[in-house]
Formats: sequence, structure tokens, C-alpha cells
Amino acid sequence: MSYNYLPLDKTPTNFQQVKNLLAYDQLVSITFDAHFRITECRSYLDQKLESQEAIYYGINTGFGYLQNVKIDAAQLEELQSNLLKSHACGLGEEVPKEIVKLMVMLKIKSLSYGNSGVQIDTVKRLMDMYNNDVFPVIYTQGSLGASGDLAPLSHLSLPLIGLGEVMHEGQKMTADAALKKFGWEPIHLQSKEGLALINGTQFMSAYGLYNLVQSERLLQWADIIAALSFDAFDCVSEPFHEKIHSIRSHKGQVETAARLRQLLAGSEIAKQQKEQIQDPYSFRCIPQVHGASKDTFDYVLSVMIKEINSVTDNPNIFPEDDLILSGGNFHGQPLALVLDFLAIAMSEIANISERRTYQLISGQHKLPMFLVKQPGLHSGFMIPQYTAAGIVSENKQLCTPASVDSISSSNNQEDHVSMGANSATKCKRVIDNVERVLAIELLTAVQALEFRRPMKTSPQLEEIVTAFRSKISFNEADRILHTDIREAIAFMRETDLENGTLAGI
Repeated sequence: MSYNYLPLDKTPTNFQQVKNLLAYDQLVSITFDAHFRITECRSYLDQKLESQEAIYYGINTGFGYLQNVKIDAAQLEELQSNLLKSHACGLGEEVPKEIVKLMVMLKIKSLSYGNSGVQIDTVKRLMDMYNNDVFPVIYTQGSLGASGDLAPLSHLSLPLIGLGEVMHEGQKMTADAALKKFGWEPIHLQSKEGLALINGTQFMSAYGLYNLVQSERLLQWADIIAALSFDAFDCVSEPFHEKIHSIRSHKGQVETAARLRQLLAGSEIAKQQKEQIQDPYSFRCIPQVHGASKDTFDYVLSVMIKEINSVTDNPNIFPEDDLILSGGNFHGQPLALVLDFLAIAMSEIANISERRTYQLISGQHKLPMFLVKQPGLHSGFMIPQYTAAGIVSENKQLCTPASVDSISSSNNQEDHVSMGANSATKCKRVIDNVERVLAIELLTAVQALEFRRPMKTSPQLEEIVTAFRSKISFNEADRILHTDIREAIAFMRETDLENGTLAGI
């Protein structure tokens, strides 16, 4: 386990810190400044509640449509614990551990601003859980993406009071058992705390960050695999000329064209005379298509970073201004829109990838049909393209925006919701599918390159080919390609693209 800590307070957290947290298994800790802000806010709230007449939504009232029901001071702890229990209605698949880790970190981060009114012991317990590998079992279904991610965050918070389930060292156990193992007493929630814990966008945000981490990796792979396919199809390199992109200077397009020129530099195949004048759009327009998805990535990232450096529960407490304000920062509309947008952008990466795969097996440009030496006797790479096509079609269905939908809830008190949680989870499904489609193209492109021998592609791409061939051999005759596709996915995950070396080889 790493003993490096990610500090959490009002200082902005950036994307590289999020990636490091996951990559290096870092621990988390609030800073002294965050500790001070949390305790000062709690003290201020306690003072305000000394007045028997004061009424504050969710602090000493019921929730949602029950906002006008005043709760007696002696019942405030019961009110908050009841909130967690009643709202823990999640269903569906369990949220992956890496995303749960991000949810817990982001909840601590949001509370560290000192605008939520929680007691310091609650935040310390969340840190103890994170740093001791005690992560709540959370479910993918149950959030409308407004009023906060209520059901998922309720499951996140239940272990604080000794309820629910957790995963610890790869084993599922009751939260009560985990607390006993570490000698932790259940937290006695004070006023406002339950609402502070379950109001917020941490489910959507955690999925968003995870989706961005995976998208960044796959966008890098998309360029490399496209370059392999480009040479395998013996394409004309003119469409990547710098001058073309200088007169339509979208950032992603310009950078993608430059990257492709760099990847193909020194290729013997690229230098040879071509018989065709132009190539299909799936090759010729790689900079325009990949580049647009990269520009979308940048925009989505900017929104996500803004969100994780925000306070998103309700009501908000401002001790320095003597204000307790009820608003709607929990509404996930900014996230819902961009998560739908990211799904669409990443789906296009798979869409154009499948088209290149199709072209490579079509028997054009002196390549054999289905990239096998005896087509007919052998089907070769016919069916991997079927698989890619089916996945691409599934992505198109998943890219119907969730954010255009809204369903009234809480007796019409919560009459417009973002559906951002659905945007988040289906975006992940799209991105998982993109990885599979790219792996099929990688497998196909490396197979096609063998039919260009003895000519070679660029030194940089040949390094990738050599590493790939150490895992997956040339397909001489029909075999079970499911295994090869799985190996190609594993190869992409294990290969370090940051410094050009191949991890584990």
C-alpha cells in the first residue's frame, strides 16, 4: 500500500491527482485548513439550533415534500439515521470498486469545504474507511440525478452507522462486522449530517471521472490502432499533411494529424507508390473524427473538474456570513449533459474503428479476403467484424440521451430531475464497448500488416506489433478468436502508453 496521501480541502483537485489516486493506490486525508473549516461550521450550526424557534430545511424538518414537518430537537439523530435507511433503495449491479473509491474521496472532498455542517468524526470515519480498504457496497440504480444521488449515497453512508454491507480485502461483509474488526463505534449523526451525506453529485462525478480516465487511454490507443490500420490498408498519407489542418484549426484535429504523422514517420509502406488517389473516409478523415472526440473530451473534463471542486449538498451553510441557505446545487444537469456528450463522442471512436476493420477484411488493396491465406476453407477474420458491428449498434442505442428525460418525484416537489446517473452508467457501458471494438481493430490490423511483409511500418508501430505478437500469434488457420480478442483487450490494458514502454514485457 502506498503511504502517499491525496490532500483534500478547498484547494482545487486536478485530473492528474485523480489518476494518481487510482494508479498508485494513494490514501486520502483532509488538511488542517479543512479540519478547521469543518469544525467551525459545525459549531456555528449548533449555536443556531439553540434557538427553539429556528426552522431550517432538512436540519430540523422533514425532507422533500415533508419539508414543513418540524422535528423535535431530541429526535434529530433519529431523523438523520432514518434518512439514510429510508433512502437506501439501490438496485442493479454493484458499482465497481474504483468508482466507489472515487465516490468516497469526492464526498470527503465536498465536506472539506466547511459548508455542509457535518461533525469532524464523520469525515474522519470516511477517511478511515477509505484508508483501510473498507468500501461500501453501492448499486448502480436508484438515483434520478437530482436531490443528489440519494440512493447510491445512502448506501455509501450506511456503514457510518453500522448498517449496510462493505467490501474489505476482496470479501463482502456486514458493515457491523467491519466496524467490530477495526474497533470503530457507529457514528451518532447530528443535525443535518444525513442530508449532507446523501445530497451531492458524487455518484455521477465518480462515474464521470472514471469514464474520462478510460476515455483518455482509449483515445491514445485509437490513434495508434488507426495508424496500424492505415498502413495495413496501404493508404495515401496526403490527408495528414499539416497544411490541410492549418486551414481548419480545431485543436483535436490538428493534434491528431500531427500524432498520426509522428506515428507513421519512417514507414516503408507509407513511402511506396499508391495505386489509388484517395481512401475511404474511415482512413482519410481520422484527424477530423478522432479530433472532434478529443475536443469533446476536453470540454467534458472541464465541467467535471469544476464539479468535483464544488459543494453540492443542501442546504449550504456560510458561518462567516451568518447564512443558512436552501438551494439546488445537488441538481446534476451539468453532469447529465456532458456525460451524454462523452458517450456520443466515444461511440464515434468505435464507429469509425469498425469501418476500418470492415475495409481491412474486404479483399481490397491486395489484401486477401478476411485476411486468411485460404479464404473459403477458412473464415479468417470474418466474424470479429460481426462482433464489432453488433457492439457499435448497441452503442448507438445507448447514446440516446438520458438528460432529455425527467420524471417527477417526491409528490411533485422534485418535479425536474437530470437523470444524470443514467447518463453516467450508460456512458461507462459505451466506453467499455469502445475498448472491445478497438481491440478487434488492433487484432485485425496486425494480421493485415503481415501481408505487407517484407515491408515494414514505422519503427514506433513495429515495436507495438512485436509486443503484440509476443502475446498473439499470426492466424494461419481458423481458431477460436474469442481468446485472441480477450488477449488483445488485455494487451491494451497492460501497455503503458505514457512513456512508450510496454508494461510487463
